[in-house]
Amino acid sequence: MVTPALILASQSPRRRELLQQIGVPFRPLSVAVDEVPMVGEAPAQYVTRLAFTKAQAGRASVGEKDLPVLGADTVVVCDDQILEKPENEAAAYAMWRRLSGRTHEVMTAVCLLKGEQCRQELSITEVQFWPLTEAQMAAYWATGECRDKAGGYAIQGLGAVFVKRISGSYSGVVGLPIEKLVPMLDALHLPYWQTTD
Repeated sequence: MVTPALILASQSPRRRELLQQIGVPFRPLSVAVDEVPMVGEAPAQYVTRLAFTKAQAGRASVGEKDLPVLGADTVVVCDDQILEKPENEAAAYAMWRRLSGRTHEVMTAVCLLKGEQCRQELSITEVQFWPLTEAQMAAYWATGECRDKAGGYAIQGLGAVFVKRISGSYSGVVGLPIEKLVPMLDALHLPYWQTTD
């Protein structure tokens, strides 16, 4: 069994797949964190705080300060408002009507803790949707894919057909911006495929 280079403080299958993709040996860990914005907290501040809080919670759960812990969080933002996971069908439709034919932002913050070191990065990607029809929305709701996704869609899944253009990080939209993470791994001398003996 490969010794983990870090703890991933998340049960997100997408984040696990992205770490596996670049050959990072890791162990996933579920953490419980209140995901509620503070009064007056901007989306970028909120997602950055959550990534840090998740990394802290992961380290507290492991109880080993020198074992690196990675926390991450992703939000979809439209008109400076955070679009969470849709609570029901009506909420999903409201999100899609808002995103239809428009550009929104996907923000993913990452935080890597190791000993006294704390490295944080924020990825912001612009995503433009095609205009959506009621039939498309009904069909997508029926797939069930949207129900646990921020903003009500998965760019790495069936929801990709809604996307006309992205400007920024594809992996950041999925949930873990590789172009931000790799320099963090390098700085803390943590292995991925290119640096593994």
